[in-house]
Amino acid sequence: MACLIVFIAYPLVQIFLASFISNQELSFEGYKRVLSGGQLSSSLINSILLASIVSVLSTAIAYFFAYVFAYVKIPFKMVFNGIAILPIISPPFVIALSAILLFGRNGFISSSLLGIENANIYGLHGLILVQTLTFFPVAFLVLSGLLRSISPALEEASDNLGSTKWQTFARVTLPLSLPGIGNAFLLVFIQSMADFGNPMTIGGDYNTVAREIYLQAVGSYNMQSGAALAMLLLSVTVILYAIQKFWLGKKNYVTVTGKPTSARRLVSDGPFRLAVITICYAISATVALFYILVPIGSFIQLWGVNNSFTLDHYQYVFSIGQKAVIDTFKLSAIATPIGGLFAMVLAYLIVRQRFAGKRVMEGLSMMSIAIPGTVIGISYILAFNQAPLAITGTALIIIAAFIVRAMPVGIRSGVTSLQQIDPSIEEAATNLGASGSKTFFTIVLPLIRPAFFSSLVYTFVKSMTAMSAVIFLISAKYNLITASILAQVESGRIGVASAYCTLLIILMIIAMLILNVLTNLFTKRWTFPRKGKKDQVKEVAAQDSISL
Repeated sequence: MACLIVFIAYPLVQIFLASFISNQELSFEGYKRVLSGGQLSSSLINSILLASIVSVLSTAIAYFFAYVFAYVKIPFKMVFNGIAILPIISPPFVIALSAILLFGRNGFISSSLLGIENANIYGLHGLILVQTLTFFPVAFLVLSGLLRSISPALEEASDNLGSTKWQTFARVTLPLSLPGIGNAFLLVFIQSMADFGNPMTIGGDYNTVAREIYLQAVGSYNMQSGAALAMLLLSVTVILYAIQKFWLGKKNYVTVTGKPTSARRLVSDGPFRLAVITICYAISATVALFYILVPIGSFIQLWGVNNSFTLDHYQYVFSIGQKAVIDTFKLSAIATPIGGLFAMVLAYLIVRQRFAGKRVMEGLSMMSIAIPGTVIGISYILAFNQAPLAITGTALIIIAAFIVRAMPVGIRSGVTSLQQIDPSIEEAATNLGASGSKTFFTIVLPLIRPAFFSSLVYTFVKSMTAMSAVIFLISAKYNLITASILAQVESGRIGVASAYCTLLIILMIIAMLILNVLTNLFTKRWTFPRKGKKDQVKEVAAQDSISL
């Protein structure tokens, strides 16, 4: 609880106070600047407009993909799943870099194929393209599981009563999908509002609130205006989160009742199937093209001018840029086990324990879902820049930001897994003399191993690709790959930036495989190492697992 107060509640209080204080006096100047109709005000309006467009497009495309996956027999589904995972394990710049390589001033399509001189991909239209391709796979992950879990019985009943396919979709399937649609829209909206890397890379003259917060706090050293803008950004996301919860929370969407139902009959032929499969493959090929171009661009001397093969960009990364790679990997490796285990402990306390302040603890632990990364970054600068918690510039503040950003996903994964496990398994261990910690490590953690592994992977991936939350926290002592990529893009060295991105993706794939092996070894090592009373607990656990 103390960690949640220090690293979540305390920074938010500090940024709230900073938005009203100037030169140690109460002042509303920061909010006046933001709301006066100037550049700060336009950046907030621009971000809301951009996030709204991207959220609608991304959710619509994601729902189309999820519906096809759930209702149509489609070959090579694993390919689509791989495309859906790509934005999660890739840096936030990949699509933007590819857009520049394709449609920039020396772009392959704009210049080489179409012969357009000085093509302009920068601005609102470029951001819409880049963010939609970046965020729709994330929305797809939310919607695909929901559509597959809808019981076919209701749809079959609608068909048996004479409804057409469209009427069944409009009156049954779509209403039951509303929780997923709302969650996907909210997730994309928050990520778009908080997106820092893409606007800095391809935004051009289109100011966004995340970029403006950075420019105010770091560029102009106007912390009050930056804090006020951050509080307004936080207010927008929290209000939207509350509206979504209020709108969907009063309705019942339960379709899985435990009664046996037949499997859904997938569409296996006809023009409809052919049309939707063609569209899915076309969109997937477009996304794949954007990701493939980055590794290709990392081996080209100067894209569109000198297309000769070179290894100079990688030589730069492994020489001058080596420190950023080592720092990022080291800090992420430290944050991963701490964040993964901390999330499982919090999930265990939320599900299994009763104590005063439990609701407060749960609320604080999940709060960072609705907090944009830029807000967390600037709040950490304000909170930890003076005694008694002067940790700005240290590794600790970066590791804390990594854990806070990734923690909610791990907690929800742990809570979901624990709710499926009978508490009598743990009670049997306690009755046989096991301590609370021993029960957790030898009984609970092995049973929720998939959730634990998911938490580890997500923490590592989010830490390696973190941008908006940590751009304020890097220092001369600790640098990060994402910050180095941004610096290379701003200086026009697209090849070096592409090399960084390629290396980062390879590192994460290798690390995910290693994490999988280590997680299996860890749970096997700690599960019932000696015979005796613990074997009885194991037998009880096995029996209860069969009954589940």
